[in-house]
Amino acid sequence: MFKRVFRRGEDQDELLRAIMRGIEQRYEAPWFNAVMDHAGRPISNFHALGISRAKSLKNSKWIDDFEQFYGKNLFLAETSATSGGLDSLLEPRGPLKFAQEKAARAYGAKRTVFVTNGTTTANKIVVQTHVRPGDVVLVDRNCHISNHFGLMLARARVRFLNAYPLNDYSTYGAVPLRELKRELLAYRRAGELDRVRLIMLTNCTFDGIICDPKRVMMECLAIAPHLVFAWDEAWFAFAYFHPTYRGRTAMGTAAELEAMFQDPDYAAGYEAFSAEFGAEAWADDERVLSTRLLADPSKARVRVYATQSTHKTQTALRQGSMIHIWDQDFNKTAFTNAHFTHTSTSPNYQILASLDVARRQADLEGYRLVQRQLELGMRLRKQVSGDPLLKKYFRVLGPDDLVPPEYRESNAETYFDEKTGWSNFETAVRTDEFVLDPSRITLEISGTGLSGDTFKKRLMDKFDIQINKTTRNTVLTMTTFGTTRSDVDNLIQVLRKFALDCEEKMRNFSQIEQRIHDDKVRSLTLTQPLPYFSAFHPAFCAHMETGDGDIGLANNLAMEDVNCEYLHPADAERAISGGRVVVSAILVDPYPPGSPILEPGQVIDIPTLKYLRALDVREIHGFDHEIGLRVFTEETLSRILDERKSAAEHGGTS
Repeated sequence: MFKRVFRRGEDQDELLRAIMRGIEQRYEAPWFNAVMDHAGRPISNFHALGISRAKSLKNSKWIDDFEQFYGKNLFLAETSATSGGLDSLLEPRGPLKFAQEKAARAYGAKRTVFVTNGTTTANKIVVQTHVRPGDVVLVDRNCHISNHFGLMLARARVRFLNAYPLNDYSTYGAVPLRELKRELLAYRRAGELDRVRLIMLTNCTFDGIICDPKRVMMECLAIAPHLVFAWDEAWFAFAYFHPTYRGRTAMGTAAELEAMFQDPDYAAGYEAFSAEFGAEAWADDERVLSTRLLADPSKARVRVYATQSTHKTQTALRQGSMIHIWDQDFNKTAFTNAHFTHTSTSPNYQILASLDVARRQADLEGYRLVQRQLELGMRLRKQVSGDPLLKKYFRVLGPDDLVPPEYRESNAETYFDEKTGWSNFETAVRTDEFVLDPSRITLEISGTGLSGDTFKKRLMDKFDIQINKTTRNTVLTMTTFGTTRSDVDNLIQVLRKFALDCEEKMRNFSQIEQRIHDDKVRSLTLTQPLPYFSAFHPAFCAHMETGDGDIGLANNLAMEDVNCEYLHPADAERAISGGRVVVSAILVDPYPPGSPILEPGQVIDIPTLKYLRALDVREIHGFDHEIGLRVFTEETLSRILDERKSAAEHGGTS
């Protein structure tokens, strides 16, 4: 816990030196320093790098504006060398190795690896490290698309977990622990529990729903002590640097669990729990689901991975991400193989340098920056909620809107007030299954009569304000290390302009215009049921009893046009109503947020089609408005079923 102990009134000089030494150690950025040193050397380049330290720009009459815009240091630092003081991302032995070790210490991991092509790649590395063809993976249905593609490549047996729906706001929350336990018990009954290899969950979600990793991992390990956990913390890289958030991070929890499992007091507590719970209780699913389980410390292994988009919430360049690892059974060979598979041999050194500096900044002033981020988030919430004009057209969604009461033991409806400060938030973090990140501010905007996508476009085109995620009636704003008080005040001012514009329009509406506006508002406030994952078609069901599917097989078959056809959503709906089983041949993914609504091999149902037709986002990957949905032909599905039946009769697999 402590490097050195000082008594008050003694060793003042040594205390000062210890503090300064600690700052120096945190300030040192080995990789960034190495890149700066390299850029300052008079190097003649005969390597495969045409840009040649900006010489190719200086020799050109047509692209000198490129250097003028970005500055010469960017190009002086551009190199493909792994010598001369530099290092290799694939086999780091020098400054990059030291930079990653510093990051591991700062983020509370046993190992940390830098990634230069985003958490999209980080997720695929983690999946390939652990999953072999036929392994079962339980995965958040609402997770990022990269996890889905990683599972396709790994040929995993995938069982999707449904997050709780927030139908009023057209978005999902997170996966309840009860849902996870229910699925694990189903595999236990089917004699397939040993096949369940990996659990993949999002923490926190795009909308700011934060899980309780400690409780999730503890209770899942009580059922299956061999499990590996992959936490997609793309939006949560900052959290480890604030004590209130830290207990909700994957790495903070991993350290706590390992210490608990080694503690004799915990072992005694487990023995008492085990004696009271009894072996016969495991036959009663409802009792298991309703009991707060403890893991057997003699069997449970702490195997935890967190992928983080450092660039999303900290001071790093786009695509700068990290993988943090706390794995008691770390398989270096498997991880290295996966890392080599998905990592470029020509990584961007500037991205790596930004990760090194992002670690330095968080190491030295992370707490201050996160606290400021929280305070600015609360300032924005308070100003919108407290302004009589703004309240007519905008509503800030709170924990009571985004976290159902069964997951809020604290009953907190707001996390901050002038009298009690942050005590509500701290209590919720200790007790609730899910909490809402106060730095994510979701505004319900139906009172304006504008959809989320239209509102987002006007914010950018007219006022130069950029936001990311929208739904039909909400927009998501978030505060980060880079948010300023002026930014918050500017957004408030722009929201007032929207509100004043609405006021003026409504004063001058004719009766017909008023009716049209009221209809728009009504349509935005109507509850729109979100689709659950339907099922995999039997042709792609790896195990009929557990219902998991082989999305890799479905995806491979879908690559051949002869196996597929296209149906417009309306035609698909008619076909389903007529009795046809329509099966998706592609992953359909509205972006943002990048969470799929259809998988290869999934049976398409009417609720999903209605949801698809109601979407107002411009990007829906995998769906072409002109030609429709790519689906499997009925002949293809019949052929696959016949092949599986034949293989089963002959004792093999297809």
